[in-house]
Amino acid sequence: MNELLRKTAKEQSEALRNKEVSAVELTKAALERIKDIDEKLGAFNSLTEETALETAKKVDEKIARGEELPLLAGIPLALKDNMNLVGSRTTASSKILENFVSPFNATISQKLLDNLVPILGKANLDEFAMGSSNENSAFKKVHNPWDLNKVPGGSSGGSAASVASCEVTLSLGSDTGGSIRLPASFCGIVGMKPTYGRVSRYGLIAFASSLDQIGPFARTVEDAANLLEVISGHDPKDSTSLNLPVEHYASSLNNDIKGLRVGVIKELMSEGLSEDVQKAVENAIECYKKLGAEIVEISLPNLKHSIGIYYILATAECSSNLARFDGVRYGYRTPDAKNLLEMYTKTRAEGFGPEVKRRIMLGTYALSSGYYDAYYKKAQQMRALVTQDFVEAFKKADVLISPTCPNTAFELGAKSNDPLAMYLTDIATISANLAGIPGLSVPAGFDRDGMPIGLQILAPQLQEAKLFNAAHKFERANDYYTKLANI
Repeated sequence: MNELLRKTAKEQSEALRNKEVSAVELTKAALERIKDIDEKLGAFNSLTEETALETAKKVDEKIARGEELPLLAGIPLALKDNMNLVGSRTTASSKILENFVSPFNATISQKLLDNLVPILGKANLDEFAMGSSNENSAFKKVHNPWDLNKVPGGSSGGSAASVASCEVTLSLGSDTGGSIRLPASFCGIVGMKPTYGRVSRYGLIAFASSLDQIGPFARTVEDAANLLEVISGHDPKDSTSLNLPVEHYASSLNNDIKGLRVGVIKELMSEGLSEDVQKAVENAIECYKKLGAEIVEISLPNLKHSIGIYYILATAECSSNLARFDGVRYGYRTPDAKNLLEMYTKTRAEGFGPEVKRRIMLGTYALSSGYYDAYYKKAQQMRALVTQDFVEAFKKADVLISPTCPNTAFELGAKSNDPLAMYLTDIATISANLAGIPGLSVPAGFDRDGMPIGLQILAPQLQEAKLFNAAHKFERANDYYTKLANI
């Protein structure tokens, strides 16, 4: 059974259709594996066994009747614990929501259930998706399956670690500034952030509403493409959702990339890059040349400002979004407040962790009277310049490549006392969120300690098919995706 859990979603789907295994057996095996190893991994906050087995049973009934199965039916999946699933605890890894039970389904949860994808549980994350290492969870740290003393990346560390350790075959994360791509890079799997608006955010606990996007984790590009197809589509409940037809992304995976213009982002290939990461990206460039792609150097002059822009806009939006957690309507409420104001302040002081408090204070300051124009307005203007850099870049290149992160996974605790060093791990990923373009991290090798390295590929808005194709061609020209963490 463990051998079956190591297979891709495509291979598991075939095994289900050929009746080599039942969906219930596959789901039970995955739940068993979670119970065996998750104590040392910390990838899950809670399990939703009943929901998962109920869904798996429906898949088996469909197979018994000889009916056509929906895409990815029966494949074990984990949800990041900031996405609502009716009847499950949805905590955002925060003490303030520790006992909150979802009264409704997020749109993506409903789509998964409609496609008969068993949801096995809620994956751990940095509290309210704020962090790059998954050390900010109020409950427990997530460990990297390749080396349990290292971080898995954040904020979707639990989602990435659960796929990399074969606890589940697929998972969903949310990406506000690299929170899918960074953990995918650190854990040696595929992680993808779609175009802003491609996937509904209804039922996702908001961090920064103009940047958040839900996306897939998988062990292959094809599996990620299929999962994006399942969760994509217009949703009237989300005003930022794009009213466009859902594409069958996997059908474009074998398109020829001869003559494809691959732009190498100059600013991300210079200082601060570890030697092993630089070598891996240079190998990727050579690989694309052999595949017939044309390599062009691209400059994004405003990229250096993206961290500053992001930490003004994201924190401003989070200070606004998190104002709703005040002890009045839902979540934790302090037991000993003498009046209403004290109830607000004590609830938030006791319920939020240090990183969330830091970001709320930063954002509140940036929005405060007298500073709004100097910070928030200026950051929005700079965001437009970053977006314009990409518009210009995509006139010269079809896709852009860079390292996903300047370094590989670091030791747990190594950057905990230096928020700025932690923020800089997102230098390569943030700009895609500012511009709303799709980005993907695909395994591109290993460093001298055997830790995974990710290659980031970016494409213009709504060009997910082109992005998946470029990533798939690279993936199949190498065997990095076949290597699994040994936990």
